Amino acid sequence: MTRRGKAVLESPHDHDPATDLATATLTRHGIVTSWSDGAQRLLGHAATDVVGRVVTELLAADPSDEAWAALAGADAWSGTAAIRHRDGSRLDLGLRVCPSLDGAGEASGFVVAFEPAPAGNGYEDAGGDDRGMLERAFTQASVALATFDAELRYQGLNDIACDMAGTTAAQLRGRRYRDTVPDNPATQGFLRHLRQVVRTGTPTSYDSQFGGRAWSIEMWPVKDPSGRVCGVSAASFDSSAQHWAQQRLALLNEAGTRIGTTLDVVRTAQELTELVVPRLADFVSVDLLDSVLQGEEPTAEPIHAEVVLRRVAHRSAVEGVPEAAVSLGAVDTYPAYSPAARCLAVGRPILSGLEDADFVRWIEDDDVRNAGVRHAGVHSGMAVPLKARGITLGVAVFWRRLRPDPFQADDLVLAEELAGRAAVCVDNARRYTREYTAALTLQRSLLPRGLPGQAAVEAAFRYLPAGSQAGAGGDWFDVIPLSGTRVALVVGDVAGHGVRASATMGSLRTAVRTLADVDLPPDELLTHLDDLVTHLTSDDEDDTTVSDAQDADGISATCLYAVYDPVSRRCTLASAGHPPPGVLYPDGTVALVSVSPGPPLGIGGLPFEATELELPEGSLITLYTDGLIEARDRDIDAGLDRLCQALASPSPSLEVTCDTLIDALLHSSISQPGEGQPRFSSGLGPGGSPTRLARPADDVALLVARTRALHADQVATWGLPADPEIVADARLQASRQLKTWGLEEAGFITELVVSELVTNAIRYGAAPIQLRLIRDRTLICEVSDGNSAAPHLRRARTFDEGGRGLLLVSQLTQGWGTRQTVSGKTIWAEQLIPTGQAW
Repeated sequence: MTRRGKAVLESPHDHDPATDLATATLTRHGIVTSWSDGAQRLLGHAATDVVGRVVTELLAADPSDEAWAALAGADAWSGTAAIRHRDGSRLDLGLRVCPSLDGAGEASGFVVAFEPAPAGNGYEDAGGDDRGMLERAFTQASVALATFDAELRYQGLNDIACDMAGTTAAQLRGRRYRDTVPDNPATQGFLRHLRQVVRTGTPTSYDSQFGGRAWSIEMWPVKDPSGRVCGVSAASFDSSAQHWAQQRLALLNEAGTRIGTTLDVVRTAQELTELVVPRLADFVSVDLLDSVLQGEEPTAEPIHAEVVLRRVAHRSAVEGVPEAAVSLGAVDTYPAYSPAARCLAVGRPILSGLEDADFVRWIEDDDVRNAGVRHAGVHSGMAVPLKARGITLGVAVFWRRLRPDPFQADDLVLAEELAGRAAVCVDNARRYTREYTAALTLQRSLLPRGLPGQAAVEAAFRYLPAGSQAGAGGDWFDVIPLSGTRVALVVGDVAGHGVRASATMGSLRTAVRTLADVDLPPDELLTHLDDLVTHLTSDDEDDTTVSDAQDADGISATCLYAVYDPVSRRCTLASAGHPPPGVLYPDGTVALVSVSPGPPLGIGGLPFEATELELPEGSLITLYTDGLIEARDRDIDAGLDRLCQALASPSPSLEVTCDTLIDALLHSSISQPGEGQPRFSSGLGPGGSPTRLARPADDVALLVARTRALHADQVATWGLPADPEIVADARLQASRQLKTWGLEEAGFITELVVSELVTNAIRYGAAPIQLRLIRDRTLICEVSDGNSAAPHLRRARTFDEGGRGLLLVSQLTQGWGTRQTVSGKTIWAEQLIPTGQAW
């Protein structure tokens, strides 16, 4: 015997199942007119308690629309219904409803058959005590359980599900799910999956977040004996712990790829804020010591008093960053009781909240912070020191205001790990900043800060070092005054970047100036420079301490050396693997000089060839390094074409010409300094002043020069025979020319110089002999002869009758020297012109 409700039943295995049939009859208006014993055994209601009552009083939920329609039309209907047992429990039963016809064939009522659940599910034979235990197991389950009928109306909820819904099961039972919840992504997703289970009849599972928690939801169909889906059950498991653990692990994994992508201190701090908002915090700020931004070595000692920090990055989950009481780039003093100062003092992260008196005091002490932080609803915070390699760099502060749950110990561990990784990257960037600054300082000290005064050309320049990722490079330029009012224009490029490239560049620039001082022709100068690079490479190979890639490959450099003579208006140039210069002629024609380029410096064994061309007065010659014309998005030919197009554009001055060339050739590949990026990467203009463009992909050296010419009234030339008696006539000719120029005051010294140089040429030189006077900013006297042997300055002894000529010349003039020519040599002496008489 088994017990169901309060009725005692025999086991269905002990008698005819037909005796268990539960039936009832109803009028057209739903009044119960008869009640079978099977119905009493199944539902516990006696016939005397039911007959005469409206049948809806026995239902635990409203019938479906389909059932109401069938009854209204007096049609047969079958389906499920929730019936209330006498003990208050709910039974889901299958029903068959058939109309009862009178003699006229009209439906006078209905016959209803109740079908109990089929045997085999484990519950159909449960007695009252067992049923109560099952109901309590459902109600007290540790997961949220809910059941719905096929139309997604609540049929039952356990206690956790009721707590989540914020109401009771009785208030929800029979109501549609969509009518009881707000419209948001979480509820839309739940409803969508409920409908999917009803439609497909297959279980499903998915993850969702609502109420500040993470949930894993399982749904499965409930089917009647015929296999038709008559409802859906759902179980929601609180997976917050697992979810946040996975999120923390994901954050740590992402930190390895998203923090420290550049060697920039400020950008690294920004990457930390971008990573954690809003996934860990609603607001994050990063403040650093000023010494870190300057690349200096911060203190390794804990900070035990108030601390001065600079805000370099912050981010909020709310537009406008309302929590920020300190603007980016601003300096703020944090008192000793503030979270930032406290965590720096103890050297470890700390949790803060509204229960922390010091935290509240720090907020309330500043009106701006009080309005922006506390009034925004901040309720929890973490302050984490940024420390790397034993030194303190700054502090990161994390706040929560939108998420209701405060920071926990696990969050503090995660924040400490993220801050530690960011601190190492910040320190790497700081160290690189220091090294880059040192290399750039060295590089700038080796470059000309301005252009020397000379008469041959009007010149302007630009120098743009590469961005900090590449490091300081080895590009250089120079303008070197030569004898006879000539000028040398130089550009060069040492391969590679860094301190070594800068140092090599300094060595080569010094060598070029030294070789230019002895007036070597361009091709010979490059030959000597090539030998120097070969020796430097050989020295490096012998140095066992050299290990970097550039040293292992040797030194490689290119150079273009040009000499312009304003008297002859001719320019002689030679190239060691360097791009050709561009020339804008006075008639507007633009051309690239067809040079015969030799190999880059350091290759050795191959000669250099000089190219000579005439440059009319007013011609514009442009020398540059490959960083100006080469870029990732174009080849060198396209860069040369763009250079020629830019040169053809008229410009009011050489300074504007430089800017035009920079704009035209670098605007698509240059990167502007971002907020907080080092400003020392600015390009240099005249006098070392920063230009308005910066940070190209490669170093750029640009030198533009407009040629001048010395006219016939500034140059006087005489051919002299190799006769000692001609010396007096040479002095007389020079004296007359000085009188014509109005330089009689220089007559005595000039006559002495002419006498000594012409005498030496006649005595030690060879024909042809030529005397030339040049008047410009200085007065230059030149004597040329056909002997290439150069004289040497020596001090005559007491009883020597000769040897004092060049000594006198060197003492009475501003300078003197010798240069080789095609036919011999030229000895020159230069003297200052009295103020107001120079051209």
